[in-house]
Amino acid sequence: MPVNDPALVREQYAREDNLRARRALYEEKEGPDAREALWGAVVALRPRRVLEVGGGPGELAERMQRELGADVRFVDISPRMVELARGRGVEAQVADVQALPFADASFDVVVAAWMLYHVPDLDRGLGEIEHVLEPGGALVAITNSVDHLRALRELVSCPGGFESAFSRENGEEHLRRHFGRVERRDVECSVIVRDRAKLVAYRDSLSVGAAEVPEHVELPFVVHARSSVFIART
Repeated sequence: MPVNDPALVREQYAREDNLRARRALYEEKEGPDAREALWGAVVALRPRRVLEVGGGPGELAERMQRELGADVRFVDISPRMVELARGRGVEAQVADVQALPFADASFDVVVAAWMLYHVPDLDRGLGEIEHVLEPGGALVAITNSVDHLRALRELVSCPGGFESAFSRENGEEHLRRHFGRVERRDVECSVIVRDRAKLVAYRDSLSVGAAEVPEHVELPFVVHARSSVFIART
């Protein structure tokens, strides 16, 4: 089932369990933090009015609101994610990036963190983002390489290319159809997993029929995380 299949996306984000399991994988790592690289890119833009699309539990939206003093709006197709974001004091609503409920030029920054590869009609979604951005505004998007966590995916015989719909490798091509200037910043680190249970939880979170984690997998298990931040300007 492709990663941008609507049924899969609804299943994956109906609860926060899957996200929690995947994030736990990164508790020990060597190298730069992709989330902080994303944060640095947002801070540098000095945003005033921000829209986060597909924002998950809302931590980033809350941080932008609290630390940057920005006027933040938040949308996600998952009612549970919207509920969690509202619990953080964020103005959030259920909505699809392919049909954003905002007027043209409503925001100076849009943030899309690890979500554009879930959009069934990516050009339509990017077109919606383009419309809600004011002239001179910017989209900050982060995604993964098709080689992200490759060793782990091979371990559980999980098909590769989960991020191929919008990846490090093809992201600029997609973005240049809608934005005049596109910059890519790569972030790579080594993830160290010392507990087999974390590998099992990650595998279970995928919902794609992956193989079982071998009982005697060699620990610590080291895998490479490869992400990229894109800054696309109108």
